[in-house]
Amino acid sequence: MTTESNKQPAKLADLPTPLRKNVQEAIRRYLEDMGQSQPESLYRILMAQVEPPLIEEVLRFTQGNQSRTAKILGMTRNTLRTKLHFYDIPIRNGKY
Repeated sequence: MTTESNKQPAKLADLPTPLRKNVQEAIRRYLEDMGQSQPESLYRILMAQVEPPLIEEVLRFTQGNQSRTAKILGMTRNTLRTKLHFYDIPIRNGKY
């Protein structure tokens, strides 16, 4: 891997923490914070917390282009529109 500015190989310390590791640490903290309580429907809770900001950020990245957003997320535009409605993510004039 090289950096864009100088085309030199990136040092391991310069690379961002992998998303998977960040998510894993967040889940670990969440479970530890629960203490002795047993989480119920953890998958549903996690998806409800992760999916909306994921969709919002990809919409922002594509400047509200729903077709491009759906393609990046690996879903159909109809599925994206269903999720926008389900999570009450506002779209104005077809744009985010």
